[in-house]
Amino acid sequence: MDTEEFFLPRSRAANERLHALVPGGAHTYAKGDDQYPENLAPVISHGRGAHVWDVDGNRYIEYGSGLRSVSLGHAHPRVNEAVRRELDRGTNFVRPSMMELEAAERFLATVPTAEMVKFTKNGSDATTAAVRLARAVTGRSRVAICGDHPFFSVDDWFIGTTPMSAGIPTATTELTVAFPYGDLTATEELLTRYQDEIACLILEPAGHAEPPPGYLAGLRELADRHGCVLIFDEMITGFRWSEAGAQGLYGVVPDLSTFGKALGNGFAVSALAGRRELMERGGLRHSGDRVFLLSTTHGAETHSLAAAMAVQATYAEEGITARLHALGERLAAGVREAAAGMGVADHVLVRGRASNLVFATLDENGRPSQPYRTLFLRRLLAGGVLAPSFVVSSALDDADIDQTTDVVAQACAVYRKALDAADPTPWLGGRPVKPVFRRLA
Repeated sequence: MDTEEFFLPRSRAANERLHALVPGGAHTYAKGDDQYPENLAPVISHGRGAHVWDVDGNRYIEYGSGLRSVSLGHAHPRVNEAVRRELDRGTNFVRPSMMELEAAERFLATVPTAEMVKFTKNGSDATTAAVRLARAVTGRSRVAICGDHPFFSVDDWFIGTTPMSAGIPTATTELTVAFPYGDLTATEELLTRYQDEIACLILEPAGHAEPPPGYLAGLRELADRHGCVLIFDEMITGFRWSEAGAQGLYGVVPDLSTFGKALGNGFAVSALAGRRELMERGGLRHSGDRVFLLSTTHGAETHSLAAAMAVQATYAEEGITARLHALGERLAAGVREAAAGMGVADHVLVRGRASNLVFATLDENGRPSQPYRTLFLRRLLAGGVLAPSFVVSSALDDADIDQTTDVVAQACAVYRKALDAADPTPWLGGRPVKPVFRRLA
């Protein structure tokens, strides 16, 4: 057995302090130290480009930056300069600023399939506003979520469907039903079973696999025929699939869509966009009942909107989406070659669109395994790669990719030893990593 050890004493101490003050030790469950090998959850000091440094002084090549939000790399000069300009002009006022108008014009030029937009701070607010609007315009209560997609909102209508449903009334959860991705027949059966009850279909338009031919257009037709609102959650697909999201790439226009993550390169900004007829119900120029669509004190902070405008300009002028795909393709090929070279190609798998890669870790029986994931993450960290996923940023370069694939090869060599032993336990260094959604801590 390889006895090489890797320690993070300052990070470990900082994690203990965090747990004493912050429930879960982080402000996002996906950043929790339970997602990393025991005592090997780096606490970050700072980042630049595709690299971050922890409080122990270690430098890492980082993937999945900011939970996919920092797609241009940390401290991007163009984005930071746009933010600095606005900071000197004030960030929040008692009336709309010109920045709100300019940011809306820029967004709707980037996503021309939408007619109106409203900005907020996080994706959950945007998706919940979309659901509320759909319920208002249809007069229906049920929400149909794609059950194959992992996350839509922190709000009750979604979290009640997960194992972490404590505190959410059953009556609320019962109003949310699920349909499978890619299966139009099953979705039509659901709409028929709850005829005239379902307000909306909400889904990520694409995930780790491409939409089956005709699927999104088929959903559009089903929504129209059954009188419900079609909502695309483009938090991940926005910008990474195309500048106009999956709807721009696949040519199917939803009624409403939500964008975030890459939109601000780490600054807090997200958007609800959609058809004027629906969006106006949250405005002042209609004769129906008013919908409390989105009303947030910080939703239009000028510096975050400036960041979003700089991100959109950078994507358009520098071909960022194409670069993300090229980097991802290079990385996927390198990881697959490394896994094959160490005899674990059937156990360490790379999945997803090149701009949004994840990896799977399978045990000796070909089943997803948290212990083998722990082993893999542990070896990556020791090699200077921080990778809860293989989601790339445009700040990576070929040397970063080459170093990553070298470290992956070393991790796969250990993986092979564990498979041969049919027991990864000696290589874990403690408890396995855990899934985010679970009933008990």
